[in-house]
Amino acid sequence: MRKKIVVLTGAGVSAESGFATFRDTGGLWEQFDVNDVASIEGWYRNRQLVLDFYNQRRAQLKDAKPNAAHIAIAELEKSYTVDVITQNVDNLHERAGSTRVLHLHGELTKVRPENGIYDSTYRTDEVIDVGYDKVVLGDKAPNGSQLRPHIVFFGEAVPNIEPAITLVEKADILLIVGTSLQVYPAAGLYRYAGPEVPIYIIDPKDVPAHDPRITHIKDVATKGMEKFIELIK
Repeated sequence: MRKKIVVLTGAGVSAESGFATFRDTGGLWEQFDVNDVASIEGWYRNRQLVLDFYNQRRAQLKDAKPNAAHIAIAELEKSYTVDVITQNVDNLHERAGSTRVLHLHGELTKVRPENGIYDSTYRTDEVIDVGYDKVVLGDKAPNGSQLRPHIVFFGEAVPNIEPAITLVEKADILLIVGTSLQVYPAAGLYRYAGPEVPIYIIDPKDVPAHDPRITHIKDVATKGMEKFIELIK
């Protein structure tokens, strides 16, 4: 039976593809107020601003390409059963070839009606893939509601956290790439790994987690993945 690797990824994976992160120096939070463009209150206050912000991110994503870390994660599927849980809203894992990707915080290339009620399945029948196209005020869902980004805004629940916990509980190896475990609830997912499960964290920053199971590979995602693959051979 193949071993199961669960990979939790954060902004550090996409940063090397030139996809702007939110929290790093020079990141999007220095250019935009999170309360204006990434909160549910901001959406209801100024839908146009939020739509424009995500239209810009979509245009940026169109030109971004998966990097060596995305590709290395996808190639793990040759030898392991691999589930990727990502905090990122881009589609670079899928474009690199990963076939089982769970998005915790939504997906940039998709939209949904603003009046929808969502559970862990996000009412997938109402989610629309717009690719890299712009979405503007007046673009309506089939139910007549304004379309909004398929993004988990600050102030909203994270519906996919329960499915993510289930995946981590079944992992034989847990790999965390490009996140220093600062953002909850995703930062607490590693605690659901079994007591004998090795945990590898690839991130150039110090991590707050102190756990004897953790091996910290203190490097960027691309270089760190090379080291990880050597370690598990």
